[in-house]
Amino acid sequence: MKTPTLEQLLNAGVHFGHKVSKWHPKMAPFIYGNKNGIHVINLEKTVDYLTNALEYVKTLAQQGKIILFVGTKEQAQKIVKKAADDCGMPYVVNHWVGGMLTNYREISKRIKRLKKLKDDKEHGKLKKYTKKEQADFNEEARKLEQLFGGLKGLEKVPDAIFIIDVKREKTAIREARRKKIPIVALVDTNVNPELATHPVPVNDDALKSLELIISTFSEAVKEGRAMAKKEDEKP
Repeated sequence: MKTPTLEQLLNAGVHFGHKVSKWHPKMAPFIYGNKNGIHVINLEKTVDYLTNALEYVKTLAQQGKIILFVGTKEQAQKIVKKAADDCGMPYVVNHWVGGMLTNYREISKRIKRLKKLKDDKEHGKLKKYTKKEQADFNEEARKLEQLFGGLKGLEKVPDAIFIIDVKREKTAIREARRKKIPIVALVDTNVNPELATHPVPVNDDALKSLELIISTFSEAVKEGRAMAKKEDEKP
């Protein structure tokens, strides 16, 4: 597993923070300075914290743990979905439904309902209903897919969550902290890094930054799973 180099981070714009007026004081240790009123993230700190977070995620994956990828802001949705799909982890990219962590029993019922609707349609079990009823089932499945489609493989509360935007995903952060679920999070200059157990100081808005960092986490998961597979294959 390779942490991106300083040059790669620079080229991806990982160092660009928010306007100085929007900063969070607890991000001070991660800020190098400011340029034209924009805070600049200290990329040496980024490398250190990113390396630690990647090692943590790889270890979890090697142990067979489940990491929930969460990124609902528009520019992150496709990136998060692809990264999670690539490494076989569940994800939330459209909307965080309250209770996903704190009331998982109810959420699991809706995930099972989605699975049943899709299975019934695939096996032609809906054909016995009227066209109106079939249309209603299809619309129900569409709505459930939008909310819970990334959770179809989730059979229990995740062992950790990977958050893309701490400010946007306040409810997910609050639920994870309440359930004492470890939080790996990208933290920009406008958020409190102490909300995450494994903060990574980066630009969490630019596409190139998101693509680089999120794909790196996906690779860490895949490496951890590959290591576990090798261990299982040993005589």
